[in-house]
Amino acid sequence: MAQTDRLKFSAMRLLGNGLFEIGAYADALSAERAELSILMRFGGQEVDILAVQSNLACTYEAIGRGDEAMRLRKAIYSGHLKLHGKVHELTLVAANNYAVSLRDLLRFEEAKSLLRKTMPVTRRVLGEGHRLTLKMKKIYADSLYKDPTATLNDLREAVTTLEDMERIARRVLGGAHPMTEETERELQESRAALRARETSSSGTG
Repeated sequence: MAQTDRLKFSAMRLLGNGLFEIGAYADALSAERAELSILMRFGGQEVDILAVQSNLACTYEAIGRGDEAMRLRKAIYSGHLKLHGKVHELTLVAANNYAVSLRDLLRFEEAKSLLRKTMPVTRRVLGEGHRLTLKMKKIYADSLYKDPTATLNDLREAVTTLEDMERIARRVLGGAHPMTEETERELQESRAALRARETSSSGTG
C-alpha cells in the first residue's frame, strides 16, 4: 500500500472511531466501509482488514443489524483461524465475539457447538481464571438455560457451569466486580429455571 493510501486509511480509521464514540453510528458505518474499501482495493494486510471488519461488526450491532454483524463475526473468526491458528488469543477473542452474536440472535445450538470447541482451548492457553475463559463460560451457560428447547440436563449443566464460574470469578476478580455480580444474577435465574422445570417434570411424572 502506497504512503498516500496509508494516510487515507489512517484518517478514515480515526474518523470512524471518533464517530462511533459519539454515537453517530450511521456516519461511522460510512467511514468504516470506506476504510475497508481502501484496504481491499490497495492490498492492505489481512490483520488490518480483520480489525476494520471487527469495528464494522460493532457498528452493525449498535444499529440493530445483528444478522450482518454475525456474518462478519463469522468471517473474522475464520480469518484469524487461518492467519494465526486455533490457539492464538486473537482467534479465541474472535470466537468469543462470534458466539456472542449467535447467542444474541437466539442461535443457541450454533453458539454451544462453537464454544464446546473453543472453551477447552481457551482454558488451556489462557487459564481457568482469565476473563476470556470466564466470558465464554457465561455465554455457554446463557445458551443452555435461555434456550426454549433446553432439556433438564441442559439446565443442570447451565447451573453447574455458572456455579463454577462464580467461584472462580469471586476468587480472581472479587465479589464486587461487575462480572462476578452478573454471574450471581444469572446463576439465580438458571436455578429458578431448573426448579421450575423439575417441578413441572415431577408434576407430570
